[in-house]
Amino acid sequence: MTHRVSELTVPESAWFKSSYSSGEGGECVEVAAHAATVLVRDSKRPADARLAFEAEAWAGFLRMTTGS
Repeated sequence: MTHRVSELTVPESAWFKSSYSSGEGGECVEVAAHAATVLVRDSKRPADARLAFEAEAWAGFLRMTTGS
């Protein structure tokens, strides 16, 4: 399934900051689920470009990065 990221809108309350965020202004990303898509954005520039991944691809990415 392909979506235009600009067409996918989610409320601000749906965004979650990375658990690796220190709160001291380091490099952070936020993610939000939208139907079968996961959106990713830069937490310091939330209005800028977002990436969209199919849920299955995002799950595969998490498995690779966490070793689970």
